[in-house]
Amino acid sequence: MNISLHQTLAGTLWPEKSTNTVLRNAILAIAGSLLLWLSAKVHIPLGPVPFSMQTFVVLGLGAAFGWRLAIATLVLYMVEGAAGLPVFAETPQKGIGLIYMAGTTGGYLAGFVVASGVVGWLAQKGADKNAFKMFAAMLLGSAVIYLCGVTWLSTFIGLEKAIQFGVLPFIYGDILKAALAAALFPAVWSFLKKN
Repeated sequence: MNISLHQTLAGTLWPEKSTNTVLRNAILAIAGSLLLWLSAKVHIPLGPVPFSMQTFVVLGLGAAFGWRLAIATLVLYMVEGAAGLPVFAETPQKGIGLIYMAGTTGGYLAGFVVASGVVGWLAQKGADKNAFKMFAAMLLGSAVIYLCGVTWLSTFIGLEKAIQFGVLPFIYGDILKAALAAALFPAVWSFLKKN
């Protein structure tokens, strides 16, 4: 089965052939992990799982980088967190590594990796060039994060409370983030086509 993938936004802005591919991808992955780190620190505590722009960045990296580089970036971010760097939401300055990752937000962190790949793959199929498709891709990515997160969180507080605290408070925010991405990504592609 032949599946053709479109050029990513990152690949258009910084073509792989313009430089050493490994160096280019390493720089993008490090920059992406730093953006994830920053987005995790801007949050509103709403219970066992904090609200932040991090899911927008996770899914946006998927759309901008494509599935392979997005997954690599998220894995790098997880390795940074596991090593004790304070990259996650609500971690202290010195970080707490694997202990934090095994806590209530662990499923959401795992979901980040999967969701970035899903949105990245959909973007490489052209979803990021169409507002409706990008909106749907972002909602699907959010659903993947919810599924992984709630599955894990329910082992701590039960399924009903996991949905109550780990999904419901975030639905409207994630719809707004999806709408933002649906406006932003096609607009960037449109701008690039004109220039």
